[in-house]
Amino acid sequence: MDYNNRIDLHIHTTASDGTASPEQIIKQAEQLNLKAISITDHDTLEGCRQAVKSGIPKTLKFISGIEISAEFPEKLKNKNGFHILGYNIKLDDAEFEKELTPVQKAREDRNIKMIERLASLGITISLQELNSEAKAGLCGRPHFAAVMLKKKYVRSLNEAFDRYIGAKGKAYIPKYRISCKKAIQSIKNAGGIPVLAHPIFLNMSSQNLREFIAYLKSEGLEGIEAFYPEHKDSDTAYYIKLAEEFGLKKTGGTDYHGKNKPSITMGIGKGKGKGFYVPYTVYQELIS
Repeated sequence: MDYNNRIDLHIHTTASDGTASPEQIIKQAEQLNLKAISITDHDTLEGCRQAVKSGIPKTLKFISGIEISAEFPEKLKNKNGFHILGYNIKLDDAEFEKELTPVQKAREDRNIKMIERLASLGITISLQELNSEAKAGLCGRPHFAAVMLKKKYVRSLNEAFDRYIGAKGKAYIPKYRISCKKAIQSIKNAGGIPVLAHPIFLNMSSQNLREFIAYLKSEGLEGIEAFYPEHKDSDTAYYIKLAEEFGLKKTGGTDYHGKNKPSITMGIGKGKGKGFYVPYTVYQELIS
């Protein structure tokens, strides 16, 4: 493996639920000697726009990105949902921004409901506090957790999720998701490449996963995130095999969130040393 040519195509900034600004991400990528990155904030391209505006150094390749929460097709409605990454999306596509508006509005409505539910449990958090924590980005559950920790309602971010705002928490409100068909088509209409994010989290049998990927490809899916910190080597090999079988591109990244996921280092993933590795050829394949 050529560790001098590593990349990271799954990074979050303060535009959604990361703790590093787009400008800081660019600087960190330079310091880590990454060869290519993509900012893939949840439901917004603002982080990408800020990064481009701040200036991308010649030594670093940059591809626009986004991560969209999607609904499973009708026959799999028992599932909570999954994520679709979109790459190389035009940053000035008005129609795509229009498609994101109801998703962003639903996020705001959800935050208000969670504030109300937490209040009923004796935990007082204001929308102003959340907005301050989000630093002008979209508010989400990590910002709730950070405020709860600062106000000493919990002793750790994990406790905030486990007891209150995680999927089994007392104040959890289900997230609004658009249909996977619409998510894929919206990305493609904006000139982008739709990719299935971190397939390990789908928790599907081999047969069900194959059927699901076949369905997504029929709707326009073009890639699978084969390289991911939670994937064992055998998982990565399996997802690469599936990508090749279905004629899909292979992508990868750390899902970096800064201090909101302190165990993850951009470009490296978990642990110390050489760590996780996504080869530069993945970027070349993606843009080919």
